[in-house]
Amino acid sequence: MDPVAFSILGIDIMWYGILISVGVLLGVLIALKECKRIGFKEEDLLDYLLIAIPAGIVGARAYYVIFSWDYYSQNIGQIINIRNGGLAIHGALIAGVIVSIIFCKIRKINPLQILDILMPSVALGQSIGRWGNFINQEAHGGPTDLPWGIMIDGVKVHPTFLYESIINFSVFLFLMWYARKKKKNEGEVFSMYLILYSIGRFFVEGLRTDSLMFLGLRVAQLISAASILLGIAIFVYLRKKENI
Repeated sequence: MDPVAFSILGIDIMWYGILISVGVLLGVLIALKECKRIGFKEEDLLDYLLIAIPAGIVGARAYYVIFSWDYYSQNIGQIINIRNGGLAIHGALIAGVIVSIIFCKIRKINPLQILDILMPSVALGQSIGRWGNFINQEAHGGPTDLPWGIMIDGVKVHPTFLYESIINFSVFLFLMWYARKKKKNEGEVFSMYLILYSIGRFFVEGLRTDSLMFLGLRVAQLISAASILLGIAIFVYLRKKENI
């Protein structure tokens, strides 16, 4: 499939960017609706997003470049070229959490509250954005004989982009339900996102052929394992704090 959606004045508009933009827009709309539901100031959320979205893009690219430095050290000019992919969600999440801590400290807001509001939107945005990987013919798995395999360069492979898209959409639906029916403390939705998304990503990453590596290990699996433990720790702490 052609990664270029259309051109304007000679500038190619990529499907990858369009899908990410759609995911961000829908995520913002859902988060604003959640603000109204719980009485959180929409202005505070929008002010945060004006900083967090650009920071997330920078963080996602920086993460990818750092763990692909063998290539980018020889192609410095490509570091800022994100039109054909090369954004890592873990980098975006790390940047987003850092920004939330700083922003909320200044505004005197509980950072766990703003993270709870945003996590369903993040999961939905990831679900949509993964289709950009399909269009770019990237982030796929190894050879398979399964009937839902896709053809890449004449080889039938695991559609790992699809696996993760389904997982992310399922996490989105669960978090929306959990926030309304089961949540007891600020931070629980955030912790559930860390646990559920990271479990899914850990197993999907094991099928991929383009994983970022560090010392012979898949970076995404290391981060996912750490995120699962962090999510469990946060959840247990919040529930124990509730009973003190």
